[in-house]
Amino acid sequence: MTVLLPWFALVVTILAGWAIIKRLSTSMVLLFAGLAMISFAVICGVHGFLPKGVKPSGFVWFDIFELLRSIATKQTSGIGLLIMVAGGYAAYMDRIGAAHALVRVCVKPLDALSSPYLVLVMGYLIGQALVTVIPSAAGLAMLLLVALFPILRAVGCSAAASAAVISAGMTLGPASGTANLAAQTAGLEPIIYFVQCQLPVAIPTLIVVAICHYFVQKYYDKKNDDVYSDAILTKKDDLRNVPGWYAILPVLPIALMIVFSKLVYSAVKLNTISALLLVWVFTIIVELIRRRDFKPVLADGAFIFKAMGGMFSSIVALIICAEFFATGLKVTGLISALITHAQGMGLGLNGMTAVLTGVVGIVTFLTGSGVGAFSSFAALAPEVANGLGGTAAAFVTPMQFASGMLRAMSPVAGVIIAVAGAAGVSPMAIVRRTWIPMIAGMITVLIANVVFLG
Repeated sequence: MTVLLPWFALVVTILAGWAIIKRLSTSMVLLFAGLAMISFAVICGVHGFLPKGVKPSGFVWFDIFELLRSIATKQTSGIGLLIMVAGGYAAYMDRIGAAHALVRVCVKPLDALSSPYLVLVMGYLIGQALVTVIPSAAGLAMLLLVALFPILRAVGCSAAASAAVISAGMTLGPASGTANLAAQTAGLEPIIYFVQCQLPVAIPTLIVVAICHYFVQKYYDKKNDDVYSDAILTKKDDLRNVPGWYAILPVLPIALMIVFSKLVYSAVKLNTISALLLVWVFTIIVELIRRRDFKPVLADGAFIFKAMGGMFSSIVALIICAEFFATGLKVTGLISALITHAQGMGLGLNGMTAVLTGVVGIVTFLTGSGVGAFSSFAALAPEVANGLGGTAAAFVTPMQFASGMLRAMSPVAGVIIAVAGAAGVSPMAIVRRTWIPMIAGMITVLIANVVFLG
């Protein structure tokens, strides 16, 4: 019966996609789709599906829920905590009027560009520049939601367009996990890999993706049929009259993280969550000094916890269910079947590179995790490249780009779910705005890889 497992997973995945398109609860669809796949795998005799370090309960059917518990624990203490803190911080900045102060400062010069979509493209390029310093896709996206999202909205870009460019990031730079793995696989130092392999491919790709964003977001904004939900970060209760220098506060965490990085001062490292909490406490102290009224200032400060609860219920819970679903895909063998099929096609270097890049992209799309998809294939690069007369760097670079770019097309990716929930749009509204720029970008990656690295 194990032969049927990948086919069963494929059918369940198609049904889950149909249910999500029909606007059933995404988290519940993913939860029960994952439960169906793992349960069928257990019936077929597959029992070793618990992560490393998680002890079996002694009864395999209880282990399914032990798996769910371990995923929830990991996500709540990891990316989930980051999303909750960043979302809470953004909501606090909005509540005290600092986000509006940032908009007031930035909108006037940006209005001179006379095109909101030109500002949108600039915002995308700024985000891609920052990803070299802040390699966490979710961390950077949440910071951009605080600093960039209100500016894009103020110049006339829709919430869905703004969310699309914020979430459509690459894994670019020497600091990201997949880039380090790619560099190690290619036998290069991370900074050498970044300069010699990533940059020649990334520059034309960024240009193509930016142009696509300009036209795609403009088209969908004119169409104006996105499905909106309750926005967490963008609701306005009232606009407070605060000093202009409050505009510094929303972007201060980003500034601190740039200062305490390899670019400026590498002796001290500052975590994203720590940066957000540091500036939050600093802002409360500033508010106490400026307003001299303890009760409302402390009430505003506590608002971050209320917002964090909202982020958990709408976003982190969905990420937990998405990983449970992704585990089901792995347990049923659908992912390994894709890998085996790609290895057995017998193509040349460029053909094999394109096929495995495509498979990495498909796995990333299905699971929402580029790291897992890329890690599955990276080890193949030196042996396959040597056998086909090429270099490991040329083989692995487009696969590494696919692990980041195709994540921006996945409705179950943590960064897409987080940005969608925070901006008040559905994940599908973001995905349909990112797939054209990302596919165009991946075609550019493959062409540039042949030209510059082939």
